[in-house]
Amino acid sequence: MTVHGFASAQEAETAFYEAFENADLEAMMQVWSQDDDIECIHPLGDRLVGIAAVSESWRQILSRGKRIQFQLRRSNRFQNEQLAIHSLYENISIGGKSQPPVVAVNIYRFNGSGWHMILHHASPATSIKDESGKHAAGTDRTIH
Repeated sequence: MTVHGFASAQEAETAFYEAFENADLEAMMQVWSQDDDIECIHPLGDRLVGIAAVSESWRQILSRGKRIQFQLRRSNRFQNEQLAIHSLYENISIGGKSQPPVVAVNIYRFNGSGWHMILHHASPATSIKDESGKHAAGTDRTIH
């Protein structure tokens, strides 16, 4: 598989969610760095390290045949010349049915010719405030 870098971290992020929604494993793995220091943590899942483990997890998820759609909101971004960190809420719909919200952190690295994902960490959101500052879902507890 030939992997081309993305012009920006935002472009890589857009491609990530499009590949997810289209259940396109090849497009998904185009987003990821091919270096073996990548990591992925799916909601309530184990820490997956390396291209083989990350790729296999996406193969399993994307082969389930369920239509997944994302509405992304409240994104915060930090970026320098080599790293971009995006934290956001994923409002997910599977087969038209809304799921509990997820908070995600996506980290991208510039490798000299383009941007690629090096980490995706998603966890169930326990508390999300709407635009007015009121809690929209979950409870207000933290583990650590």
